[in-house]
Amino acid sequence: MTVLKRKKPNPRQSAARDEKSAPPVKVNDEKLFHVILAPHVSEKSTRVADKNRQVVFEVRRDATKPVIKRAVEMMFNVQVEAVTVTNVKGKNKQTGRMAGRRQDWKKAYVRLKPGQDINFVGMQ
Repeated sequence: MTVLKRKKPNPRQSAARDEKSAPPVKVNDEKLFHVILAPHVSEKSTRVADKNRQVVFEVRRDATKPVIKRAVEMMFNVQVEAVTVTNVKGKNKQTGRMAGRRQDWKKAYVRLKPGQDINFVGMQ
């Protein structure tokens, strides 16, 4: 019977794995203006905005968290603390015999740093 020895972890590899700093996102500034489609206004989004300093946006389905963060910071001139993303599945709808499906979309919850605020009413 043989005894298997475990290899000791390489400290260089574990240190590199521990770092969460991703490389900077390379996206053209013009494309950042097309990432955010609209603010999402609902009862839940207003409750989240009051309680957690978050704003909810409808974003492109191919948008990533770092790209959404840069787009919000550039468009609204605020500092973003974190971004959470949710994929929303489209509902199945039926009218008589005709069956259809609504389109899937992506929702982004953007948490702002303390003292930051986005005012949609006052913007022109």
